[in-house]
Amino acid sequence: MPKRFPGQRGKEKADAVEQVAYRFEGFPDTEQECLLRQYIGAARFLWNRMLDDWKSSYEEKGQSDPIKTPAEYKKEPGLKWLRDMDSLCLCNVQMRFISAVNDFLSGKKGYPQFKKKHVCRDSYTTNLSNAKKENLYLEGCMLKLPKVKEPVKLRVHRKIRAGGLLKSCTVTHEPNGKWYFSLVFEYPKKSVGKKAAHKTEVQLQAIGLDMSLPELYADSNGDIPSYPKPYRNIEKRIAREQRRLSRMKKDSNNSQKRLVKIAKLHAKAKHQRADFLHKLSYRLVTDYDLVCIEDLDLSAIKKALSFGKSVSDNGWGMFTDMLDYKAGWYGCVIIRIDKWFPSSKKCSVCGHVYKELKLSDRQYICPECGNVMGRDHQAAINIRNEGMRVYLDSLSA
Repeated sequence: MPKRFPGQRGKEKADAVEQVAYRFEGFPDTEQECLLRQYIGAARFLWNRMLDDWKSSYEEKGQSDPIKTPAEYKKEPGLKWLRDMDSLCLCNVQMRFISAVNDFLSGKKGYPQFKKKHVCRDSYTTNLSNAKKENLYLEGCMLKLPKVKEPVKLRVHRKIRAGGLLKSCTVTHEPNGKWYFSLVFEYPKKSVGKKAAHKTEVQLQAIGLDMSLPELYADSNGDIPSYPKPYRNIEKRIAREQRRLSRMKKDSNNSQKRLVKIAKLHAKAKHQRADFLHKLSYRLVTDYDLVCIEDLDLSAIKKALSFGKSVSDNGWGMFTDMLDYKAGWYGCVIIRIDKWFPSSKKCSVCGHVYKELKLSDRQYICPECGNVMGRDHQAAINIRNEGMRVYLDSLSA
């Protein structure tokens, strides 16, 4: 077994390690699949039971009783079957429920919701209890899980960084019938220097990105990536399958088969989007010192501009999240520009702000200097220039 590093038990220890997740498709046999389904069902049941008990006491007394532990639930009549389940899976349910309650009481999130079968996400999380027991480990392409006798075969399609300790595994059963295993490894943290450090303004490699619909973005170099538009390309096929589903009897065998077909189409779009964004974000953080983007409110854009499907298919939020964490790995700096910055209305040549510019105007024509440029290209240049100004100001401050 690799050397064990301190876990997340305090600020000092947390700062000394970093966690990296790898997600692989798995192929459990019939017996293993039966066990995994049981653990997923037990996690869903315990969440609903905890929520029901907490809700009853909260509504009756105005304050909740102490949340019971899984061990206390196992002692109750009729719940002894929980003893056969993965105890670490049940402990993770308790931790997530406590977090959800605290978020609700602090006003960060809404009221916790019950989890319904075939509606909520089918998954559970288990952990490494003790490095000496080796209840959770990966050997080659075989994953050993707690309470599962034989290892589960995985498709390890990418190389795992050496020297890590496998801390946890999240097992997910997708609606299309496939199984995925997300493995979290813990490594000693390595300090990565910023590529932009000790570089002058002329030496900096910077790029500005302006979100563009229906494409992904337009950059300050005038390039637009050939975004595959995964959902839009199969939208008609999904609609056709849903029409066929609507004519079938609910919960019949044929309707279940049709649901799987629809789920496979959605999964195809999701995986195409993630694959494209992963590759593109990697290229940007490795090629540039500074990547400048706008800090947009995507939920407001969906509602105010009726761009719901296009914004969701665009995947801009997922893309910026990828840029954030990958920038830390490769020493790139991400600069977020305020959403009220007039990137589209400001002339990149003379600096004039053309307030009368409409959303339908795809060409920017400056009334002061006569500069003519594509609207999105113009905005990307302004975002890059503003990002460089913010970064240089932060260095001199």
